[in-house]
Amino acid sequence: MNDAHQHPGGAPVGFITELDSLQAASVIYLRMWCDGPDAQEKVSSDFASVLGYTNGSKALATFEQLCSLCARFGRRPLMRHSVTCKCLGSDESCFANFIATATDGQREDAMLIATLLVRADMAPLVASLAADFGLALKRMRLSAPSEVAQMEAAPTLH
Repeated sequence: MNDAHQHPGGAPVGFITELDSLQAASVIYLRMWCDGPDAQEKVSSDFASVLGYTNGSKALATFEQLCSLCARFGRRPLMRHSVTCKCLGSDESCFANFIATATDGQREDAMLIATLLVRADMAPLVASLAADFGLALKRMRLSAPSEVAQMEAAPTLH
C-alpha cells in the first residue's frame, strides 16, 4: 500500500509557491497551528504584530475556532505536510481553496467545499469562520509597510 492510500489527503498535488498569498498563508498557518503550542504562539504573535492586539486576538480566536471545528467535526483528520515542506497536500489545497472562496464572498460554494472537510451540518458555521479568517489575512497583507509592498512588486533579475 502506498503512502497516498495510507494517508488520504496527504498526497502532493502541487507546491506552496503555486498558491496566491492568501491561500499560501492559510496553509502555512494551518501547518503551524497543528505543530503545537510553540508554533501556535508564533501564529498569535504574527496576528498581534500586524493587526494590533485587539484585532489580532479576534483573528486568532476565529482561526482557533475554525481549526477546532475542523478537528472535532472533520470527515476525517486533515492531513498536512511539515511547515517547511514545499509540497502542497490535497487536504491543504482544499483548505486553501475553501478559505479563498469564503473570503471572496462565495458563500454557497464555500459551504460546498466545507462539506469536504467537515460534517454538512457544520458547513455554514465553518464557512463563516473561514471568511472572517481570510479577511483577517487580507488585512494583514494590506497593512504591510509600503516599502515591503513595493519590493514584492518589483521584478527580480536573479
